Formats: sequence, C-alpha cells, structure tokens
Amino acid sequence: MKALKSLGKVFAGLLVLIAAAMIYVKAALPNTGAAPDIKIERTAARLERGKYLANHVSVCMDCHSTRDWSRYAGPLSGDFGAGGEAFTQDMGFPGKFYARNITPYALASWTDGEIFRAVTTGVSKDGKALFPVMAYHRFGQLDQEDVYSIIAYIRELKPVKKDIPEAEPDFPVNFIINTMPQKATFTTRPSETDQVAYGKYLITATGCVDCHSKTDKGSVIPGTEFGGGMEFAGPTGIMRSPNITSHKETGIGNWTKDVFVARFKGYADSSYVSPKLAPGDVNTPMPWTMYAGMKEQDLAAIFAYLGTVKPIENQVVRVEKK
Repeated sequence: MKALKSLGKVFAGLLVLIAAAMIYVKAALPNTGAAPDIKIERTAARLERGKYLANHVSVCMDCHSTRDWSRYAGPLSGDFGAGGEAFTQDMGFPGKFYARNITPYALASWTDGEIFRAVTTGVSKDGKALFPVMAYHRFGQLDQEDVYSIIAYIRELKPVKKDIPEAEPDFPVNFIINTMPQKATFTTRPSETDQVAYGKYLITATGCVDCHSKTDKGSVIPGTEFGGGMEFAGPTGIMRSPNITSHKETGIGNWTKDVFVARFKGYADSSYVSPKLAPGDVNTPMPWTMYAGMKEQDLAAIFAYLGTVKPIENQVVRVEKK
C-alpha cells in the first residue's frame, strides 16, 4: 500500500510538472523579443531586389497567391499575394495551416518591424507563433538588407480583399508550436565572385532543402538533406521530390552546369505556356515558371554549391498514381 501511495504521489507530481510546463509554453512563449522599431525606405533598388527575391528566389508569391493546378507546375493564376494555400494533414502536416494574405489589405496595420519579426523569427503581430511552413528559420539567416527589400516590395502589392482562416495545429503541436520561433542570426550576403558561398546563401533563400529531403510532420529528417523523397499527395497520386545531391546514379552527379541552368531557363521563354494536364496526370508542386526567372549566374552558383553537398544514394520513385 505504501508503495502504491508513493507511486501515486510521483505520478501526481509528474502531472503537476507537465501542467506547469504546458502553462509556461502557452503563456511565456514564443519570446524572440519585441518587434524592431524600423521604417524601411522603399527605394528603387530595394523594390527591384525585393521583386526579384519574392518572385524568383524565395518565391514568396508561390504560396501567397492562387495557383492553377489544372496546368503543369501550377502557374500563378490570381489573388497575387492574397494567400490561402492550405497545408494539411493530407500533405503530412500536423494540422491545417494557411498561407497568409500579405497584400496591404491584410498588412496595413502592421509596422515594418512587425513584418520583419514575423518573416525572420516566426512571431506574428499578435505575438502568436507561426508554423515554419513559412521558413522563418531560413529567412532569419539572410542578409537583413535582403529582408528589407522583400518587405519594401510586398508593401507595394495591390491590396486584395481576402480573409484567410486561422491555423488549426493538431495536439500536441498546438503547444509545441510556441517553442519553434527563434531569434534571427543574420549573415552578410557573400560576394557573387565566391560562387560556392554565394550559392549556399541562395540555397538558404530558396529553401531547396525543405522540399528535396525526406520530412516528418513538415520538418526535414536529419541526414536526408537534398536527397529527395518528400511526398506531395494530390487527387490523382503522389509526386516525390528528386535527389539533387551529386550522387552519380541516383542524383544529379552526371549533370553539367549548363544542363542544370537550362532545366530552369526552359520555362523562361515568353512563349512558354504551362500545358493542361491530362486526366489522371500527377502534377508537380515545383514552381518552375517562377524559378525560371532566376539569373543564370545565380542558378550556376546554386549548382556549384550542390556539388559540395554530401552525395546521398537514394533512388526516388518520382510518381505514384492512384
């Protein structure tokens, strides 16, 4: 009896500790500091740089716009910047998450500092944690000036009246999410002459690793980086991301720089129109028409960096139809 009573006290104590921890996580976190008091000047240089990054490198407009999934690679079709794309349990996410409206309709009351904090640390205007489907962990490693440029650009978007549902994280992620935001660790954008370092910087901005790796509940599984295999479920089947390490049999180890660059720039031709999918076709989430606008030297730098990444042997079955 004494042993049972002691065990009961230990169990009760554990429950108290768990409850206290949950209360702390909900009440005290996230805590990445106050939003900075900044006013970003919208210079011509920043607007040009921000447009390039938001549309062709970080491709913010990919998730924060409407895409036409009846056509190959889901080209943008409307509601530019108005958000609404859903990331749900069917796609492997621990809940329902939605790309926010980032046009002035939704951000008019936000300060530049509040947008900056959200993009780089994952804390919203109201202090709530954002799920890292919006990769603030990566954006917080960029050069602050590049983030300023993106903010300057989205401030100039046409307002689109569109209200987005609130996120619905599953248990226990509805608690864990508060531990995810973290303070930014900004870097200086490397010189373009240092091709590998600049390519690594661009990889951070593009987020290639987020899709070209195996994932669990929306997070990259360590050791699978760039090896492909992430699954994208659709109504007609599953598309898996390819292995983009330099493994010669299962990756892109036999590709040349010119082949890599051409794979993107083929979609940049002004006459290119994404073809309609045939019934039963499985679409790719890769926003080819957006990345096609990346500068050739930037694509070459990315290729150079990928050549330094550890080759992973992973033969990916790209398409699995229902």
